Amino acid sequence: MSSSHVLASNSVAAGHQTSLNIEPLSDIFGAEISGVDLGQPLAEQSIADIKAAFRDHQLLLFRDQEIPRAAQVRFTGYFGQLEMPINRDYWGKDFPEIHTVSNLDADGNPKAAQALANPGNFFWHTDGSYLKVPPACSLLYAVEIPSSGRNTSFVSTYHAYETLARETQEKLDNLRLVHSWAQSRINSGSRPATEEELQKAPPIPHPLVRTHPDTGRKALYMGNHTSHIEGMDAEESRILLDELLRHATRADVVYEHKWRPRDLVMWDNRCLMHCASTEFDMENERRLLHRTVLSGTVPV
Repeated sequence: MSSSHVLASNSVAAGHQTSLNIEPLSDIFGAEISGVDLGQPLAEQSIADIKAAFRDHQLLLFRDQEIPRAAQVRFTGYFGQLEMPINRDYWGKDFPEIHTVSNLDADGNPKAAQALANPGNFFWHTDGSYLKVPPACSLLYAVEIPSSGRNTSFVSTYHAYETLARETQEKLDNLRLVHSWAQSRINSGSRPATEEELQKAPPIPHPLVRTHPDTGRKALYMGNHTSHIEGMDAEESRILLDELLRHATRADVVYEHKWRPRDLVMWDNRCLMHCASTEFDMENERRLLHRTVLSGTVPV
């Protein structure tokens, strides 16, 4: 594991001056950042330092943060334009940009996985890949966390691509994979897509191997929101995608985040996949997080 380092932010712009400590979470990706209060406006240099850390590590963890909804919207906005969820059921009441991720019913009571309208979070995916312009980044803030089994797993699709044999990389480089909101609902056993959702997110092909717009590195771009590879037999397509998924999600390359209340995690959807754990007493314990998303660019 790499050693930690400190970035001192000395901006004279409005906002809080910080001294950021950056501690890698694994040898592959991810870092914990301390020495910053995300509930307060940040100085320009602090924002620049966090952006640089995000580019280098792809996933950032901030522990012990008090982040009201307005502060989460403000912090997210430092990094780009916020994106509204395609599903209106996900829009927050006071802040529509904030999607509440939970296992709670309309009365605020916990419910079992079988009763969830959208269990898609429990499958490997990258957020919003079914959109023509998928989101760049997601941020998740832990409000209430169960006492055990409270994990979200992440993998690097940079690493997944870069550890493939050269001939396999060359085979994949020119393939296009169809991403589909409707198929995603089927894959996860969710309710069917509505007509409004289908109009907003019809099936769309993206490169199976996308090039990150900020780093130029190549990454696999796949997951549960996908249907098939263009021009390939459906069975052959599924066999290949299953093989790639197994390669990308091997146990030795997974970072499993063990949530604590007041954690904020932000991650890069362009080069990471994630899935939530169902291994907690979902019928009796509450799990509630606030999610914001940043607009991205068309994958190339």
